[in-house]
Amino acid sequence: MGETTADQRVEVKPVSRRPGVWARLRRNHLAVFGLVIVAVIGLIALLAPLLPLADPDATDLSNRLQTPFTEGHLLGTDHLGRDILSRIVWGARVSLAVGIVATLIAAIIGSLMGILAGFYGRWLDNLLMRSIDMVMAFPYMLLALAIVAVLGPGLMNALFAIAIVNIPFFARSVRGVTLGLVRQEYVDAARLSGLSDPRILGGEILPNVLPVIIITMSTTVGWMILETAGLSFLGLGAQPPQADLGSMLGEGRKLMITAPHVATIPGLVILVLVIGINLLGDGLRDVLDPRLKAGALVRPSATTEVDRKLKTAPPAKKEHQALLNVDNLKTHFILGGDIYKAVDGVDFQLKPGECLGIVGESGCGKSVTALSLLGLVPSPPGRIVDGRIDYRDKNLLDISIERLSRIRGNHISYIFQDPLTTLNPLFSVGEQIAEAIRRHQGLGRKPAMRRAIELMQTVQIPNARERAQAYPHELSGGMRQRIGIAMALANDPEIIIADEPTTALDVTVQAEILKLLDTLRREQQLALIFITHDFGVVGELCDRMLVMYAGRVVETGTTDEIFARPSHPYTRQLMQCVPELGQADRKINAIHGLPPAVNDLPPGCAFAERCNYAIDACHRGEIELESLGATHAARCIRIEKVRKS
Repeated sequence: MGETTADQRVEVKPVSRRPGVWARLRRNHLAVFGLVIVAVIGLIALLAPLLPLADPDATDLSNRLQTPFTEGHLLGTDHLGRDILSRIVWGARVSLAVGIVATLIAAIIGSLMGILAGFYGRWLDNLLMRSIDMVMAFPYMLLALAIVAVLGPGLMNALFAIAIVNIPFFARSVRGVTLGLVRQEYVDAARLSGLSDPRILGGEILPNVLPVIIITMSTTVGWMILETAGLSFLGLGAQPPQADLGSMLGEGRKLMITAPHVATIPGLVILVLVIGINLLGDGLRDVLDPRLKAGALVRPSATTEVDRKLKTAPPAKKEHQALLNVDNLKTHFILGGDIYKAVDGVDFQLKPGECLGIVGESGCGKSVTALSLLGLVPSPPGRIVDGRIDYRDKNLLDISIERLSRIRGNHISYIFQDPLTTLNPLFSVGEQIAEAIRRHQGLGRKPAMRRAIELMQTVQIPNARERAQAYPHELSGGMRQRIGIAMALANDPEIIIADEPTTALDVTVQAEILKLLDTLRREQQLALIFITHDFGVVGELCDRMLVMYAGRVVETGTTDEIFARPSHPYTRQLMQCVPELGQADRKINAIHGLPPAVNDLPPGCAFAERCNYAIDACHRGEIELESLGATHAARCIRIEKVRKS
């Protein structure tokens, strides 16, 4: 059996892309229904010149006010004997054209004003926005009536009036987005590179603003059609003999008693058309919103979705002394036709007072594993498809959201990586700690705040009473991280999950946070799950460790065992990437290549493509964890070769 070299590669299948616009849109059944309505009405209106319809303007007084389904007049006739079906089709054509053109005019002018005001600011922003404020000071329909009164009745004048009164909606929306974009680093970089303002506006700002413009257009065109119909209803839009839906409704309102179908039919067409456009617009908004491009068009649920077909039998091997038992945990993200196996069969136990370190590259599944323990992986698209999570003999995957909520932040707490994004900017840090206490202990506001101040003192925040009134943005990164730790300690939990809590901190603050966590763990007998990239932190803080790669555990054991005899090539190469004090001549070898996509994992060992010890057998079949002792195991078929090298 010959060995392969590091330069040899196994052919990798192309990874399928995330679901496209249509794939995401069709999941929204109401949006698809709206699309069908708009497509049918729009197609009929577009083909009006080719359809075998009567002349919409031809009068025939001998056949006036014919009822629907009369021979030769499917929808009947109006007070002048004109065919209602023909006038509906041609009228819908006019109404759609006016609504779309008015929307385009308002979008172009309003978006241009918004981009220029947001980009240049100062006097130009004041001038443009005060002009917009003056327009918005009037009820928009009354303003449209005033414009038409000045310009005179007519379809084109109604079009311009409707476009003008809708310019502020585009200008306001686009200006707000532009104000956020001009402060971004890539815009500053474009300026420093010497790009002119027009090139920055066209190349950096406009592409990022365009989705907002399209979303606003999709949700505005329906109102444009409705407003145009309103002006025509009042006789200020389309003028006889030209028909649009609004003028037909206005002409038929006097016949509601004798011939209700003359007004009812165009009214129903307006209703159906506007509902269809609004449903489609809402669907397009959801599809084009960058925050929803993961493929989910619904709000994430309060807990991670669990496949209810899971077998709930207890695991075969279980340490009775363990506080937490995780058995064959599998958490996948389902995006369109792709399944991303973020966590794929993770097992571990956690004893009281023990610190378990989980290490690996970014994207290996560390954080998803930790979030899965408390059902914090967003669903959709996340889903737990297999496994058990036993906390004190309770399977957390089987309990209700009410019971899980009593465990979250109470018995099991979580310290997130970036407290600035997880702390609420609208409340002081003291109130947020006190809220966690009131939620689980039922204390009043004053006792809870006193306890919050005590916790802030416990995590070594100076002047805790004054700092309790501060907001998150008023504290340094180290102080915010201490607040996160204080919240985790608020209800005397048995387990704390710390997800890379020192990544964004400077070295001195990192050391203080790590020392604080270790001291609290030993004094209060907390069990700690510590997620990190840093092997130095693992060596100082953790009793046991898991090494993860591509969603799976590739090596597990006590910290001393793994540091003394790393048995998986990935563990060994991770350690070789860490510099050591006093060994300036030691070469640091980076791991070549990138981890595989977890929606297209190669057969055999996922690390084989990057491994210097891989042989043909590494690319075939399932590779199980091999026991190397009572507590040590590795997922590798070449352990002896790795250990000898």
